[in-house]
Amino acid sequence: MKAEIGVEILKKIVENIDEGIHFIDKSGITRLYNHKMAEIENISRESIIGKRFSPNIFKSLSEMDSTLLRVLKENVAIKDNIQKYLNKSGKEIITINSTIPIEINGEIIGALEIAKDMTSIKSLSDEVIKLQKINENFDKDTVFNENKQTNKKLYEFKDIIGESSQIKKAIYMAKKASENDAAVLIYGETGTGKELLSQSIHYNSGRKNGPFLAINCAALPETLFEAILFGTTKGSFTGAIDKAGLFEQANGGTLLLDEINSISPQMQAKLLRALQEKVIRRIGGTKDISVDVRVISTTNENPKDIIKSGKMRLDLYYRLNVIFLEIPPLRERTEDVLLLTNKFIENYNMKLDKNIKGISEDVKKIFTKYLWPGNIRELDNVIYSSMIMADENILNKNSLNMYWDDELLKKDEETQDTYINLVGLKEEIEGINGSLEDRVSKIEENYIRNAIEAYPNNLSKAAAFLGISRQALQYKMKKYNILKETLNFGC
Repeated sequence: MKAEIGVEILKKIVENIDEGIHFIDKSGITRLYNHKMAEIENISRESIIGKRFSPNIFKSLSEMDSTLLRVLKENVAIKDNIQKYLNKSGKEIITINSTIPIEINGEIIGALEIAKDMTSIKSLSDEVIKLQKINENFDKDTVFNENKQTNKKLYEFKDIIGESSQIKKAIYMAKKASENDAAVLIYGETGTGKELLSQSIHYNSGRKNGPFLAINCAALPETLFEAILFGTTKGSFTGAIDKAGLFEQANGGTLLLDEINSISPQMQAKLLRALQEKVIRRIGGTKDISVDVRVISTTNENPKDIIKSGKMRLDLYYRLNVIFLEIPPLRERTEDVLLLTNKFIENYNMKLDKNIKGISEDVKKIFTKYLWPGNIRELDNVIYSSMIMADENILNKNSLNMYWDDELLKKDEETQDTYINLVGLKEEIEGINGSLEDRVSKIEENYIRNAIEAYPNNLSKAAAFLGISRQALQYKMKKYNILKETLNFGC
């Protein structure tokens, strides 16, 4: 019975993975040909399973080109082989194949080929070149200076606006980090200024005369991400040219990996090798290339949650997290809100050729009480859009081009205590029995449930109320089996 279950599980895996699988026995007869391989080669499974395999079904292949037949004949594995040929419909496809002989008790019983479809890279190859210039188009996380000679945005520590103890601590630790080449992991919610801090570290370090390059790991598909990071070799896929990846381009400088928590396990393994051995290999290349790069990584998800959820390999995490920096959210630096507001007004007065003097008293009250779930980026956007629409020289509540929820203005401690009492959380906590860990978990679960019930249609606001990131809240909802449907949760 167990063997039958194992076979069924194996069948499900083979039919649902994103790689093509083709197995021929020692007589050359196809015994296994999954849906993905049929999709790649545009051949019906019925026309090939149970029949002797011949590469002649493809006009562009001969028996000498067939890795399956070669492996079966020579009993030697062929790994990471790039193959270009025309499928049954005449469309050119590019795959990376690993073909291995299968032995039982020393006897070859067949050959297995695992193929990864790389054809989609063809349409994306032009993007490789564009995105390799990503360092010239940084997202605007906060205030910046502009280098007049290069017309390139450069962030330095002096550009970080703030007098709060939290931001001063972050700057102090970042300055210490800039004194060496150790890997840095920066944690902060979206819009807190992680890239600003990363560039400040670079331009305050011994590598300041070297390049500073950045890539948003969440913005690219895995295949394109690998090409940008490690480069390409001419002929490795249609349209491919000899092109250095970001690791090579950043040699002697710093590479920023933004949203590192979003990369796939396969890419994590390749990235770990590059960090450990300080060598990379271009896609389709055959030689290792030494690189001297400092890596700074950022994440908008709490590292503890990343590890607990299994999103990141521990060995990679420890490799990246030599120095840990945390940027506080704007709601924890209330005293900095008005400082940033004045700086943004000053910047946009120049950009928009306006003469806005400041904000009214009622807007000051709103700004200092609002929780700013989008952090500095949200404040920046509010000021920018409001100044575009403003007819007067003072931004008042009526001219404010902003939507806010009154509940998000209730952030003082007394209001929160009142809110907790209203939803009955304290009464529930008093009745909890069990170990300290059980009590803490129950308190956390109840607090999360009540926050979600308070904001049934906005996950970002619920996360902001709890003081955690949206991703962390999603993880905890899964941990405590809090379903969106049961809470009438809309987004």
